[in-house]
Amino acid sequence: MSASPTLRRDLGFLGLTATGVCSMVGASIHIMPFLVQVTVPGIGPWVLPAFAFAALPAFLAALAYAALASAMPRAGGSYLFASRGLHPSLGFVASFSQWVGLSVVIGAVSHVIPVFVSGVAEGLGAGGLATTLLDGPVRLAIALLLVWGFVGLNLRGLAAYERTLIPLMLVMFALGVIVILVGASHDQTAFAAVVASRGVAIPPPRTAPFDVATFIAAAAVLFSSFIGFDAIAQAGGEARDPARTLPRAILLTFGVVTAFYLSFAAAVYHAVPWEVVAATPAGETPTASSLLAPLLSPLGRAAITLGAAVALINDLPGMLLSVSRLMFAWARDGVFPAWAADVHPVTRTPRAALLASGAMATVGVLLSHAAGSFSKGVDIMVVAMLVNFLLIALALLVIPRRHPALAARMTFLRSPRVRSIVGIAGVSVLSLFLAVHVRRELATPVTVWYERPLAVWAVVMGIGLLIHRVELRRLRVREGDLAARFASLPEE
Repeated sequence: MSASPTLRRDLGFLGLTATGVCSMVGASIHIMPFLVQVTVPGIGPWVLPAFAFAALPAFLAALAYAALASAMPRAGGSYLFASRGLHPSLGFVASFSQWVGLSVVIGAVSHVIPVFVSGVAEGLGAGGLATTLLDGPVRLAIALLLVWGFVGLNLRGLAAYERTLIPLMLVMFALGVIVILVGASHDQTAFAAVVASRGVAIPPPRTAPFDVATFIAAAAVLFSSFIGFDAIAQAGGEARDPARTLPRAILLTFGVVTAFYLSFAAAVYHAVPWEVVAATPAGETPTASSLLAPLLSPLGRAAITLGAAVALINDLPGMLLSVSRLMFAWARDGVFPAWAADVHPVTRTPRAALLASGAMATVGVLLSHAAGSFSKGVDIMVVAMLVNFLLIALALLVIPRRHPALAARMTFLRSPRVRSIVGIAGVSVLSLFLAVHVRRELATPVTVWYERPLAVWAVVMGIGLLIHRVELRRLRVREGDLAARFASLPEE
């Protein structure tokens, strides 16, 4: 392994931040604050407080990631943090859970992007093109082209990746500001008047009493919006000056995106009554662009729908970088087949891991196409990431006792007492969110087992753990005692 080509530290602070921002902002902002009215009926006017509450466990996880990343700046941060902090198998559980969830969501996001592109075409008066884009085979082909196009971009190296991602991030923010301005400049009375002038009735105002269980269930769903900053840690093996830039990029990303989320969602709900969102017909997905459409000209609708399409497209390159580095880290550590550690000698990218991650994202596309549901992919991701973040928070607590030499390398959250507070709070809140989310999912009726996201996640996890156990057994045969290997960091 040490004689093979290695990753190159070419990713700067802005590239790291763009990776985190673009992996977070996408479906999270244009869909989730509104879809939650459908997936968690009864949340009503409490979406914004639930959104803010959902940021709490994500913030605690971000602190844990920042601290651990400062001590272990290597590719596949999630795997290393949990494998060194807890146990190699728990490290694999944490990161494989993440890999499954994000790979499926890459497919789900790719499958929903043609819907927004179709909306742009319709707003520009190209009705025929808009209809064609939603045709089943055409939509499937576009989704697959998006996945493999961004696999190709990642294969070309970090320079091409940064040149693409940073401008897309800036465009996404600019188009998102349009939504904020439109929502803030109209109130619900103006919305009702516009809709009434077109002869369309809107649901009457009604009360929705605060319910703790519903509130926490909604927050657990909205928690998915804050997933993505961890992509920065996965790129730890390619960051310049990683002990300094990784924690800063993680915390800056979290702060900027949280402010953007709350401003965006508040603006839409300022203009559109929550009763309208909750009355979305079965089988349809409420989005910021569809909700604000009555207030806009066709060109205005095209502009904010384009913003949604760009935001969703932004999700893909950063998430592909993230999941591929996890596979690379497993293989470099000897707990996964060695082919996944293959690095291109020129571009210095983990080509085999990128291709395998693209294949898993293709499965996500096909599942989304068959199910016809974006929310199923999101549910798989939420379970996966709650498990991952829970184990990372636990690793922050345990690593000073398990491997004090690694804990001593932390340059962020230096105080053991502060680390303990963050770790205990993170484990507690994330356990609550996971329990509530699993309970809600198990209570949802399904006709066949594979319609239950938790079951799909469990099956894929079982397959991954079987592969891991086989590779771990082979590693023990080759090396005997593995304590020293898992007490230090992999070679650069």
